[in-house]
Amino acid sequence: MIYIKKITALGLLLIATIGFSQNEQASLKFDTQYFNAVDKWVAFPKKDTDSTYAYGFIYLDNQAGFTFNYETQFQIKEHNLKSIPKDATVGYAKYRLEPNTSLVAVLNKKQISDLKLPEQPEWLSIYKAGSNEVSYLKNEGFHFNHVGACHLALKPLLKAYGIQPHFDGLEFELAYAYNHLGQFKEAIPVLEKAIENNPKNFYFYRELGFSLVNLNKIEDAEKTYLIGIKKSDNDFEKSEMAVNMAQAYFKVKNKQKFDEWAQLTRLYAKKESRYVEYISLFEQNWDK
Repeated sequence: MIYIKKITALGLLLIATIGFSQNEQASLKFDTQYFNAVDKWVAFPKKDTDSTYAYGFIYLDNQAGFTFNYETQFQIKEHNLKSIPKDATVGYAKYRLEPNTSLVAVLNKKQISDLKLPEQPEWLSIYKAGSNEVSYLKNEGFHFNHVGACHLALKPLLKAYGIQPHFDGLEFELAYAYNHLGQFKEAIPVLEKAIENNPKNFYFYRELGFSLVNLNKIEDAEKTYLIGIKKSDNDFEKSEMAVNMAQAYFKVKNKQKFDEWAQLTRLYAKKESRYVEYISLFEQNWDK
């Protein structure tokens, strides 16, 4: 197990959206989201008052998620990157990257050469062990889904699905990615097969109902959501399914059906829930 440091001064630097001088902006383009920089050497932006940039390697820990392995810092001198010797007392520092992490600059070949870095660090192979196994691929997809990068989740999830489609959690992650990307037709057969294999999992009905609602198959969505609500023991999930159906009937101005699902939403949602607020907004705007 590798020790992960808590965010300190450097951590604040990594997650802050901060400025950098216009002269240096031409050399380092801070335009890449961290999940698009996996297996890349990167630099983080610095304050205008600083003279050095923190740099290191971003990789995906299959269990813990997106991680920045801090190397040290560099300066820009005459358009070249000059590495600052690493403080021997610091050791290895790794930081879990969160959604509010700033944009990073991916270092190009010349910059990597300036810093005398290998194309990839030797230790990376440790985190690639088992990378073709279904469990690894499913987790990889999960981490991309978790940060909203569902377009990047599809490749590992589809590869895993081709090997073992009913692997625990895989069908949900694949369907979730498809739904998030608006590829509702692709999600449906995955979910139908998932339900056939495991009809007790209400999450499959939740995702299938969402696919059907967005394809304007309202009656089919309603039947699906009713089954999902019946099988679920989670009031929040029930309220989410109910508000989705209420919204569908709001759009087609079916007042009777809307009222039924509005009532269900209020039954399962907490009073301060945003779903209850949505129902009130639908009611207030019914004739608009």
